[in-house]
Amino acid sequence: MSAGEAPVSAARTFLPDTRLGTLRAQFTLVIFLLAFLPNLVLTLTARPGVAPTLMALWMVLVAALCGAVGYLLSGVLLRPLSRLKAEVQRGDFAQPHQAQPHSDDPGEIRALRGAFADLLERLSTEQARRNAFMATLVHDLKTPLIATGHLTRILTDHPLPEAERREVGRELLTENARLLALVQQMADAHRFEREEVCVSTRPTDLRGMLDGVARRLMPQAQARGLTLCVTGHGTAPADAAVLERAVTNLTENALRYARTRVALAVTPAGVEVHDDGPGLGAPLAELAQPFNAQPATIAGQQYTAGTTGLGLFIARRIAEAHGGRLTYARTSGSPAFPERDAERHGDPTAPHSVFTLNLPEVTP
Repeated sequence: MSAGEAPVSAARTFLPDTRLGTLRAQFTLVIFLLAFLPNLVLTLTARPGVAPTLMALWMVLVAALCGAVGYLLSGVLLRPLSRLKAEVQRGDFAQPHQAQPHSDDPGEIRALRGAFADLLERLSTEQARRNAFMATLVHDLKTPLIATGHLTRILTDHPLPEAERREVGRELLTENARLLALVQQMADAHRFEREEVCVSTRPTDLRGMLDGVARRLMPQAQARGLTLCVTGHGTAPADAAVLERAVTNLTENALRYARTRVALAVTPAGVEVHDDGPGLGAPLAELAQPFNAQPATIAGQQYTAGTTGLGLFIARRIAEAHGGRLTYARTSGSPAFPERDAERHGDPTAPHSVFTLNLPEVTP
């Protein structure tokens, strides 16, 4: 069901196209009774000697006049609501200019218009994210599956020397790991989008956690010729396993885009991830969304809709679950990079990207 169809269905539910149960019929009846009953009482008490036929004709005339006045007044009172119903049924209420209130709209109708506009915006965003999610399934999952199928055919259809067979096996494991990581990331993003992140905090050695992340990702850094270092010391109340996932996401992103080096640092603010890559191509608030409907260009590489921001979104939600937040800054130089590496890595004052998982109560 499209965003334009949902309001139409809702309008038909709350404003049925029947005559007996409509607000206009009820308003007409109320106005009719308010006008007719006093006239009935006055007529019966003022001239008791009038002929019954004349009295009946007079009352019919008064009733018709009161009914007509009630019908006309109810139409005037309900005109803003009828206009809103017609706009929703035409399907043009979703346009921004249609969501603006008319000058004669009462406060209740203005509030209803605002509620409809918010609902349609949420429906549109949700539909765009679902479309982006499907784009991710079709594009990113298909690529490693095709590669895995190709490598499997090589193993089964061609006799290979032992060394080549082992190499194909390693590539199969790599593609499988890539596929599992993507599925896990999408599952986490889908769950974190709808549920609160559950954490069980206890005093955590942040330096030890960063050392563990660095050890696991060191082969990836070495394969790209990057330096990966860890600095700082501190502890904080945190769920080590959950927080480690956020740091791993940020570090993998940094290793993907860094030119020469990546640094993990414990600071009084929390945990920082530094890299000397080109930085974000869009604001963090825009990128750190699940199943982003817009494609993005990062470090000159085009990413399809739905594939960007999953790692950043997961990191942001984990930081929020710990009572903190995820921030991004582009700074000149980074104190996390040792000065002794300046000759090897170039100008230490060059711009660097810094992602910070802000955590409360960090102690040295």
